[in-house]
Amino acid sequence: MKHRIVVLGAGYAGAYTAGNLARRLSPEDTEITVVNAVPEFVQRLRLHRFAAGGEIRAPKLTDVFAGTGIRLRVARVTAVAPETRVVAVADADGGGLLRYDTLVYALGSHVADHGVPGVAEHAFDVAARPSALRLRARLDDLDTRGGGGAVVVVGDGLTGIETAAEIAEARPGLSVTLVARGELGARLSAGGRAHLRRACDRLGIDVREHGCVEAVEATRVLCADGTALASDATVWAAGFAVDPLAAAAGLEVTENGQMVVDRTMRSVSHSNVYAVGDSVCAIGGNGLPLPMSCSSAGSTGRQAIDAIVGRLTGRKIPLTELVYTFNHISLGRRDGILQPVDDDAQAKPAYVGGREAALVKAGVVRVALWATVHPTYGLPRRRHRPAAAPEAVKDPSWGASGEDAPVAA
Repeated sequence: MKHRIVVLGAGYAGAYTAGNLARRLSPEDTEITVVNAVPEFVQRLRLHRFAAGGEIRAPKLTDVFAGTGIRLRVARVTAVAPETRVVAVADADGGGLLRYDTLVYALGSHVADHGVPGVAEHAFDVAARPSALRLRARLDDLDTRGGGGAVVVVGDGLTGIETAAEIAEARPGLSVTLVARGELGARLSAGGRAHLRRACDRLGIDVREHGCVEAVEATRVLCADGTALASDATVWAAGFAVDPLAAAAGLEVTENGQMVVDRTMRSVSHSNVYAVGDSVCAIGGNGLPLPMSCSSAGSTGRQAIDAIVGRLTGRKIPLTELVYTFNHISLGRRDGILQPVDDDAQAKPAYVGGREAALVKAGVVRVALWATVHPTYGLPRRRHRPAAAPEAVKDPSWGASGEDAPVAA
């Protein structure tokens, strides 16, 4: 009987993990299934550019996994039953159940509305391709009117800053306001903050610092100080939250829903479950949780891969360095900020700005895409075989396993 590995989610962390497991484990003894809600790989790092009007690739996952033997199931995960090792999914045909011996939880994150009224009804976001596409259509509509329009971006994290800058540069006919909860660029060095302010001035972005949004309406944003900002398109970028499925399944999670794991990304409550990317609370070498980022997706994915391969094949498990050393911020196509951080995750005094930083950020994004969509690069001639058959599990009481998914041959 083959050891069944099911990977939930095919974002940067999930697709990378699945592809590399396929590279390193023998298909004679292992079966890898990836479950993802959409059939394409989504370049989340570039969705702000896509929303502003740029074109980005959306590779088909069948092409990404071609030649790996990975089974792809395009479906939405509805429940996880770790006690019986079953995942429930829903798709156009009604869905079904998938059994696993090892589960990799990589369902990522989505926009957090923080309970602010009107966000779900009236705001746009760039956390997923469909929502970015809706924002793009709205911006196109505003541009075709010829009289301009007002765009309000709420949130001064990396996503909010990059989105405001991209829209302001790509669509100069629109007015862009960025609402910052505190001081703009508070996580940057003094030089980095000054560079960011100059960029906002150059792009014509109206920055509202120390702003607390209390409600979002169809045509305006209401702030706690009584200010009402006119808005034809409100972009919500005030943080991210993880899917509640892990908590609902009884897996041990943090207060914000991220899975609690050991140093190898294995769940502390269920030893055959691993978590990677935004879904995991991974403690870095500095003793602090890694931030939700592409960098964290890579390091947690590498650690989970090594742990799964090591445990299945009886090999020593190497420990991946879990560090976060830079913040990369794009400010349109030709400007950016590269901000090094210290062991306490605080900005170092020096920073790199301008065209050089923009090129570094573009390179990071290209490498992340390449590493994800080329899982068979460097495929070894002899892949590792599991040391033992998986432990038997009682049949789940709430149904039989789902049908086999198509194989990316």
